[in-house]
Amino acid sequence: MAVKDKLKTDLFPTIWCPGCGIGLIMQQLATVMDELGLDKTNTVLITGIGCTGRMGAYMNFESVYTLHGRTLPVAEAVKTVRPELNVIVVSGDGDTASIGGNHLLHSIRRNPNITVLCNNNEIYGLTGGQTGPTTPQGTNTISSPTGAAYTPINLQGVVSTNPNAYYAKTTVYHQGPMRKAIREAIEWPGFSFVDIASQCIENNGRRIGFPSAYAMLEHYKTDYKPAPRGATHLEPKQLGIVKGEVPTGPASDNGNGQLAAGPRTD
Repeated sequence: MAVKDKLKTDLFPTIWCPGCGIGLIMQQLATVMDELGLDKTNTVLITGIGCTGRMGAYMNFESVYTLHGRTLPVAEAVKTVRPELNVIVVSGDGDTASIGGNHLLHSIRRNPNITVLCNNNEIYGLTGGQTGPTTPQGTNTISSPTGAAYTPINLQGVVSTNPNAYYAKTTVYHQGPMRKAIREAIEWPGFSFVDIASQCIENNGRRIGFPSAYAMLEHYKTDYKPAPRGATHLEPKQLGIVKGEVPTGPASDNGNGQLAAGPRTD
């Protein structure tokens, strides 16, 4: 029941399509918040434009619904004026890595103590299924009927440009690893990013051959495998956590000078 207190269940059912993965992310986020004692007095959610941005309306927390691509500067502003608050960004891959891509680069560089949960469904779902920054090359979408032309953005590579950042890759099928990644990301003393593969069945999955959301979850189950213990980099379709070094002295120079050690993983 305590977890339900984190949610505005009186507004359920949600606006999301049946089978959408966002609800699974919200459930695990609410669980972690309950475990960590987070509530509306000590935590703020920042959400972006798109399907994922609706999460703030369903959670019993203070939240800011930002302009498209502007979650991170708003999150940094909140953290600057209220440093004692836990600031959690919940945003889609398009909002985070496309129009918000420049903000992503500079938030990573500045290393603010904020957490980003990226609902990565590899598509612009809310607007009908156009090619997004994370859409795999060759994928048929309504804006690329003969296949997406470009290589998708490497979110792990971008985040790892800050040697003190935390990066995790998980999926909505892997509920335990997702919960662990979210919890560790919130507890990380700097910029943290959880990249969550999530299904959009209506505006992506059916178009690329999946008959149901369940089939997409089964795909995550079979396609994604844990990274080897001790790996310092995650290969495509690997699950795992890559932690940077926690600074013990002055702010890091982000790889442009001396650094105590390289990244580590769990």
